[in-house]
Amino acid sequence: MLLSAATGSVLLSGCGDAGGLRSAGPTPTATGPVRLWPDLPPVTAPPYDYGETDTVPVPGVKVPAGGVRALDPVSVVRAEAGAYPEAYALPDDASDAFDKKLAGCLKRGSKEARPPKPGACPVLKPYYRDLTGDGREELIVAVRVGRQLTGVRCYMPARDSDPAELTRIMSTADQLVGVDLAGRDVIVRSVSAGMPGSEYRTTWSWDEHHRAMLPRRDEIVPVQQAGASPDAAGAR
Repeated sequence: MLLSAATGSVLLSGCGDAGGLRSAGPTPTATGPVRLWPDLPPVTAPPYDYGETDTVPVPGVKVPAGGVRALDPVSVVRAEAGAYPEAYALPDDASDAFDKKLAGCLKRGSKEARPPKPGACPVLKPYYRDLTGDGREELIVAVRVGRQLTGVRCYMPARDSDPAELTRIMSTADQLVGVDLAGRDVIVRSVSAGMPGSEYRTTWSWDEHHRAMLPRRDEIVPVQQAGASPDAAGAR
């Protein structure tokens, strides 16, 4: 009887140790941010304007009741390039160079017997997403401007007219690695110059006050090289 009681005591003790809390070690003391150089003089010059909040109407393009899916992306890009050629021109290009590139595109609804050769059209496949949260889709287009440079454009139909005017609400260009859609954000991934094994990621989000897509977050992210093992990437 005493042996049974002792055995039960040991079993209960073992269960208690297995389920009990254990210390994770000392907790570091929380410290707040420390302001460096608090005596810096106040800024008097206006900040440099990079044009992130600039939006422009696309002349001659009307959005029908069906929304932006009814638009021909090539026609949208051609209309914008005609109105704002500087947005598509490279320093060493002739003024009509981009217009000649668009000649390699097949217009939507065209009945040409021969489709264009792969890669001949600089306007890539369009995507559609409600970026503003108002329940209506925006048009997202990528355009190969140069051999290494690709532009990303987002267009929004106006809300107060029918057929609606079309407005460009985002414009950026870089040596792209890829573009992702996450919820209502557009994440542009580009080459990180001088930093092998890393890439730049800029998250563009809708800003109701400026009525534009703004670059809300910039980060440099390490990426695993193709063919490299996870251990090799971690060793660097």
